[in-house]
Amino acid sequence: MSGNEFTFPLIHNAVGIMTPFLLAAIGGLFTELAGMLNIALEGLMLIGAFFSVVFTAATGSIFLGITLGILSSMLVALLFGVISLHLKANIFIAGLATNLLASGLTVVLAFQLFGSKGVIRFENIPKLPVLSIPALQGIPVLGDLLIGHNILVYISWLCLIIAAVVIYHTPFGLRLRGTGLGKSTIASLGLRPASYQLAAILISGFTCGLAGAILTLNLSAFVPNITSGRGWIALVVIYLGNKTPIGILIASFVFGFAESFSNYAQGAINIPAEFILAFPYIITVVAMIGYSIWRHHKTSTE
Repeated sequence: MSGNEFTFPLIHNAVGIMTPFLLAAIGGLFTELAGMLNIALEGLMLIGAFFSVVFTAATGSIFLGITLGILSSMLVALLFGVISLHLKANIFIAGLATNLLASGLTVVLAFQLFGSKGVIRFENIPKLPVLSIPALQGIPVLGDLLIGHNILVYISWLCLIIAAVVIYHTPFGLRLRGTGLGKSTIASLGLRPASYQLAAILISGFTCGLAGAILTLNLSAFVPNITSGRGWIALVVIYLGNKTPIGILIASFVFGFAESFSNYAQGAINIPAEFILAFPYIITVVAMIGYSIWRHHKTSTE
């Protein structure tokens, strides 16, 4: 089923486009609540993107490919966590190093394995299953939101629900949020704050692995730096979403819709292509300025 068969293709496409933002933001939300700004989301997504499509092509199984891609992302997340938490490296420098490592490593491995530093296409690999419910197809807006997406879109929604339950309704979530509010309080209970922070980083590796997988498996190809700043936008999503699951869902859709509109406008509006392609990033800057103004106003009135 193509997007053109939907009543509002812009909305339908936005739901698919927002999925990498949403998944990365879910993982980033855990690290944020644990008291860490995780700038390694971009690199973790890129690792997941590369290894998911490579292992899918190697094994012929989309399940194994995604699973191994996620494990690869979590392995790099573990390295990032150990360096920043146990070796006491500056977390921002460690995060930046993770992004640079992912960018360089994927290009080097692509050249060594496939002899190319450019776009690598994988022919005849399994496609992501698409869910279609004919009964919902004719419902305006709702049908565009709920049907015709690949399986990872629905998994992202499940991840969001699980994240909300874990964060707000489990002892782990309570202690995780307590770690972000004050490590000394958690330590006074005989718990190790670093353990909860490392767990949050590993969760971000899991969700970023999924986020990367959807980028390359949708194309059946790997493009160098295919993430194109999505990990950075995911950080913006976390703050615009007020560090809540429902908030990051709404913020992710806003950015997904901005990119969907950008794709549509390239062929429909007589505006310089450079401006249209930059539109999602312009929205990012505007959103952050608006968020800063709102936070300043809220703080001044309290």
